[in-house]
Amino acid sequence: MRHSRTKLALSAALTLSLGVVLAACGGSDSGGASGGASGGSVKLTLSHSYTEDQPQSTCGAKVIKDEVEKAKAGMNVEIFPASQLGGDADRIASVKSGDIDIDIQGASALASVYKPIGVVDAAYAFKDGDHLVSFFQGKAADKLKQDFDKASGMRIMGAWSTGARQFTANKELRVPSDLKGLRMRFPGSPQFLLNAKALGAQATAVAYEELYLALQQGVVDGQENPITNIAASNLVEVQDFISMSSHAQSSNLLVVGPVWEKLDAAQRKVLTAAVDVAVKKMPGCVATAETKILDGWKQKDKIQIVDDVDTAAFSAQTDKWFRANLTGDSLAVFEAIKSSAP
Repeated sequence: MRHSRTKLALSAALTLSLGVVLAACGGSDSGGASGGASGGSVKLTLSHSYTEDQPQSTCGAKVIKDEVEKAKAGMNVEIFPASQLGGDADRIASVKSGDIDIDIQGASALASVYKPIGVVDAAYAFKDGDHLVSFFQGKAADKLKQDFDKASGMRIMGAWSTGARQFTANKELRVPSDLKGLRMRFPGSPQFLLNAKALGAQATAVAYEELYLALQQGVVDGQENPITNIAASNLVEVQDFISMSSHAQSSNLLVVGPVWEKLDAAQRKVLTAAVDVAVKKMPGCVATAETKILDGWKQKDKIQIVDDVDTAAFSAQTDKWFRANLTGDSLAVFEAIKSSAP
């Protein structure tokens, strides 16, 4: 039912967009995506789940739109933020079918169509956000991208980190044993549940939209998210400590569907270059946002910041656990990421 509403919303938007294009062309055939740059304007839909003031939007989606349209290659980009076209699963299905052209997704969500890609979200798989970017830009990721494309019909155009994931709780979390006995909310995807096991945490399922209330009422004792998400949901109002564990990079992968085959060579080059600009901008954008948020919390004494977490102990524990419990292609992806560390 939700997917039907997604398709209806997109259909209405596309109908309106087509009307604008036809009117601008005097009612003539605009060519669409199949017409290439010389056949008229191609309207690309780009969707994501973030608010318009988060880095994923300001330095991601909007940068791609600006760069594409500035190139004047016969393409325009219409952005649908804040899950306007449905939740992650709905949008993945819509990209595969061609109802949505481009989407920004986390690796764990994309694991629903190709399981091994979820390992990108494994705890301590990457040293930092720069490592994640360099992995996807290097040859070590070629097999993963090719296998994902073959299994899903979608192409990975770029990847970035939206910040390291941190623990919050009503106690300080410095070493793995500090998690013992705590009910920690993790996202319900398979990889995040594996992360909980590797970290030694007791995972409790709570929808993200219900997390604030669950923490307030004591249904869960803590949770983990990147700083920008913690701030966006005001979780500091219901948690006493943020422990800077940086235990996973919050991934964004930009995926494109069947429209890629309809673009001409010049348009593909422009779209690829636009994504590259966004990938380069994102680290600085995230760092600036996180610094501003942390400074604000300190000044207003919103939450106590624990910055002496024993990340080496957490990392060693998770590395041992994943190597013992991942198998097949998933283990191969984990090892490829680890071996690509700068």
